Amino acid sequence: PIFSLAHFVPFSVITVNNAPPPPPTMSRLRRPIRALILPPAAVATTSSSSPLPRRPLTTVTAAAQTFSLKNVTISNFAATLPPLLRQIKSADFVAVDLEMTGVTSAPWRESFEFDRHDVQFLKVKDSAEKFAVVQFGVCPFRWDKSRGCFVAYPHNFYVFPRKGDGVDGPAYEFVCQTTSIDFLARYRFDFNACIRDGVSYLSRAQEEEALCRLKSVYDNEPKDALDDVKANDVSELSIPDILFTERMKIRFNDWRDGLMREGNAHLSGSSTHSKDQLETIFFKMRPALSLKEFTSHQLRLIQLVLKQHFKDLVFIRAYGENSTIIKLIVYIESDKDKKNLLREVNDDLQAEATRKINEAVGFRQVIDILSTEKKLLVGHNCFLDVAHIYSKFIGQLPSTLEEYVSGIHKLFPNIIDTKVLLNSNVVLQKLVGKTRTSLSSAFSLLCPDVATRGTSSLAGKTLVKVEVQVDDMRSSNWNSGDKHEAGYDAFMTGCVFAQSCSHLDVDFQTHSPPSEVAENEKLRGYANLLYLSWNSGDIINLTTGGAHTGFLTLNTHKKQFFKILHDNIVLIWGFPSNLKANQIKECICKVFGFGSVTSVYHLDPSAVFVQFTKTEYVSNFLELKERLETGGDAISVLHPFSKLLEGGNTCAAGCEVYKEICSSPISKVLFADQAEAVGIKWKTRLIEQKKQVESKDAEQSGEKRADISSILEGIIESRKAGRSTWKTTSPARNKTCSGLDELLYGSETQQEFRASS
Repeated sequence: PIFSLAHFVPFSVITVNNAPPPPPTMSRLRRPIRALILPPAAVATTSSSSPLPRRPLTTVTAAAQTFSLKNVTISNFAATLPPLLRQIKSADFVAVDLEMTGVTSAPWRESFEFDRHDVQFLKVKDSAEKFAVVQFGVCPFRWDKSRGCFVAYPHNFYVFPRKGDGVDGPAYEFVCQTTSIDFLARYRFDFNACIRDGVSYLSRAQEEEALCRLKSVYDNEPKDALDDVKANDVSELSIPDILFTERMKIRFNDWRDGLMREGNAHLSGSSTHSKDQLETIFFKMRPALSLKEFTSHQLRLIQLVLKQHFKDLVFIRAYGENSTIIKLIVYIESDKDKKNLLREVNDDLQAEATRKINEAVGFRQVIDILSTEKKLLVGHNCFLDVAHIYSKFIGQLPSTLEEYVSGIHKLFPNIIDTKVLLNSNVVLQKLVGKTRTSLSSAFSLLCPDVATRGTSSLAGKTLVKVEVQVDDMRSSNWNSGDKHEAGYDAFMTGCVFAQSCSHLDVDFQTHSPPSEVAENEKLRGYANLLYLSWNSGDIINLTTGGAHTGFLTLNTHKKQFFKILHDNIVLIWGFPSNLKANQIKECICKVFGFGSVTSVYHLDPSAVFVQFTKTEYVSNFLELKERLETGGDAISVLHPFSKLLEGGNTCAAGCEVYKEICSSPISKVLFADQAEAVGIKWKTRLIEQKKQVESKDAEQSGEKRADISSILEGIIESRKAGRSTWKTTSPARNKTCSGLDELLYGSETQQEFRASS
């Protein structure tokens, strides 16, 4: 193998260079392919003198049902792409699955029940941006009306973020998590096929950036390569350099004089000099010398000779056979001819560079056709998969959940997550149970005819038939993949969805065209609902952009004994490592009272969430902590917070600071180190917010006092003028006015009225 798993550290970084992959060798580690036994009738023979006809579709018998799914690498990508695009266009839906080099870049970046929806997205974003996709499973499913079954086309793409020859920029970097790499190895992942032969790709943003750079380089007036050669370089030449330049000058002069003297007769055969280093050829209908096996220093000296002594010879670089760069000296007849030549060469270079960029797009062509055709995508617990698709093939992930949801919905308007489907439908819940919604379990339960290794209580029920076709082989009883192989996982996902649709009474016979499947009223309620975090059951609706906690989910294994209120949560980190959650809770309850803390939950050994029963306890806790640390006196060992603040490194803040820390691309292993690296050390934001609220309350109180003063003045002036009431345009002010009038003048006024009467 290329590398040993022992070389990996928990969060190591692999830098991919731009070197082309070495030629394939037979010694490479390959995934074992099961033997394919064809009946004699299935073997076709052709005459060696006649072209090979298209092979007919071979139906594999029960005795020969183990042909491999379609594994795709660089070697067969170009041949695989056209038929796959046709299969996607005719498909009713396309199941996808991805294998990555890791999931979380630090333990505290795991998804927690305490995480808000925006924080959960930031953690998924960090994962998608740091880890690489190494295998991409694509499996179109087409309903065959004539046979009354689905036909599946499982494809297993090895992909690798290799820079193309014509793409500038730094090499790619990604993180490998040892647990994930070990997981792939245990399931016989072919690392050689991925790294050496994996299909490269460019995102849409990368392609656009590369084309913009190309445009800026080639849209300007083409330059003569000799313009960069300095005449004063002659004074710096060594004796061997001088001898070389003189020799080249003589040979160039002889060659040019031969052109003048003999014309085309001088070019009737290829003239060679100095062991084929100089060869006479035609280039764009002009005589030229091809320069071979010269060093870069010698080429520089040749350019110096041309600039000093030959105004009718031009040095150029151009593409030759097999898109290799060749160096030429071309004879020109005039300045106009020189300008035309440089323009032609410039156009050729731009066209070749554009071709290389288009070629470097690679696997993204599959994503483009999925998006263009607006196919129904089916995945299993696929929110992270979709984030990887956006990050790797579209562009940089947006910074907010709302922007991301909007962007994804435009690209893929119809996505169904089979995990949500299994957990949200009563019928399917009864079939699979509450705890068996993993992909492999659901596959063995719902698809017993295909999952021959599993058992099912549904054996007596009519199931949707699924046939598998790979190239010209087709089987009605196929099962030769391995779980956690992206192509086979995509196949399992599609089978689970097909059987689920059958139990929901979705009739595929009536759907034409296939795009109507996504609009089926029995599926519409589950479309575009994806789990943000399976730990908490939070679901994001890609259609509306709304996030819901436990929405539509019937299956809840984890019992939550309290409601999570993010306004009541404070984050504490940097405390002594020997403190446990119950000890931290005890410290706080001694100050705020028994029952003031709902729960304490560890992010990692260096940080905890603390949820209070009341919102005001958060700001009170932060203010008390700050007073104790900034008071100038040592904290008494008798104070309940003494253990929590021991060492002077304990920090605390609210959920907004936690979000800010999670949004950083930095990933330290411990949260306390992460907070320090981000630059957030103390807990001032919530205190400032409270002060702002208090200031606003005081301002509003002052406004009320001023308003009451003006009402009192109005009442007094009204009484002096002999009016019994004073009205304003505001009903609320009139109510206040009436109350104040009665309070000030009620009894006195009645006495005056009696006296006057």
